[in-house]
Amino acid sequence: MAKIGYLCVGTNDFDKATAFYTALLGEIGGKPLMPTSQGLIYRLPEGAMLMVTKPHDGQPATIGNGNMIAIQLDGREQVSALYNKALELGGTCEGKPGPRGAFGDFAYFRDLDGNKLAVYFSERL
Repeated sequence: MAKIGYLCVGTNDFDKATAFYTALLGEIGGKPLMPTSQGLIYRLPEGAMLMVTKPHDGQPATIGNGNMIAIQLDGREQVSALYNKALELGGTCEGKPGPRGAFGDFAYFRDLDGNKLAVYFSERL
């Protein structure tokens, strides 16, 4: 069996980024797990992990076109609530909450460094 252990998002302002993610992920039960030499790992419900990190090579963090982290939630209300929390914390809209075809409800936003995230609820996925 193989599964994704953790995902990383790069930051150029570690303090602002960790404040954003601590507040955002706390809304769904996520908690800081452990610091690393370059970042901070968060544990999400169900065991998934997300690391906020300064790039190891010392170069500026940049965003990728087409890269995105998607977080599955327990209900449509949570999709809207987490999207709204992200915007309240300074994130920017990339797609308001709502149905996306027959797949379920999705919302898209960018964090303070421009990393794109999706939150979704689907009974089909």
